[in-house]
Amino acid sequence: MLNLARIVFAALTTIVVAAPLSAAETQVAVAANFTEPAKEIAAAYLKATGNTAVLSFGSSGAFYTQMAHGAPFEVFLSADADRPKKAEQDGLAVPGSRFTYAIGRLVLYSTIPGLVDAQGAVLKGGKFTHISIADPTAAPYGTAAMQTMTKLNVLATLTPKIVKGSSITQAYQFVATGAAELGFVAQSQVITVAGGSRWLVPMTLHKPIDQQAVLLWTGAKNPAAAAFVKFLKGPEAVAIIKRYGYEVH
Repeated sequence: MLNLARIVFAALTTIVVAAPLSAAETQVAVAANFTEPAKEIAAAYLKATGNTAVLSFGSSGAFYTQMAHGAPFEVFLSADADRPKKAEQDGLAVPGSRFTYAIGRLVLYSTIPGLVDAQGAVLKGGKFTHISIADPTAAPYGTAAMQTMTKLNVLATLTPKIVKGSSITQAYQFVATGAAELGFVAQSQVITVAGGSRWLVPMTLHKPIDQQAVLLWTGAKNPAAAAFVKFLKGPEAVAIIKRYGYEVH
């Protein structure tokens, strides 16, 4: 009986030691283009640490406005570098915590096979009624779309056909539902989507979509927030990010 008790105690001790000492959660604001990889990363983070990353998705600009007005986010995954840098300058973010977690790629996409050619010449032909982009004042992918059209000298002719989504998610939805025949979206949104037609926009046509993350002061004392930032830099998260078509430094 004594030996049995020792075995049971040893088994229970092993379970306690193997389990996370304390499970916590962190509030993470995530740029809409990063929705699917962020979900996978959060699941891997939970499995590895026992902590939960509570994800909110939207445009980087809208998130910044919310954070400036006291929204309780603890980690900010922006679609650009400007807003995380501004968060540091405005005293919202922990200095030195900012880093590039992904470099995004812009895609011109249509659900219609053959509409978008491999060189993006469809933009100069203009044989469509609507083209969707994310609002450039709030979403960096929208800014990249405007820069691309400007560089190709087609912005003036296409402006009457542009429909703007509040985020890159809505820009994609316009195309997916047929409200626009084609649109500028994030490669991560369509990398697993079969069919249609697409053009991977050369990075020479717009400024790099340097997506940066930063730890906010609201999460400075939350170990789960710091752990999520660390996990985002690790090999498991990096592998997920690459699989969705992003480049990583």
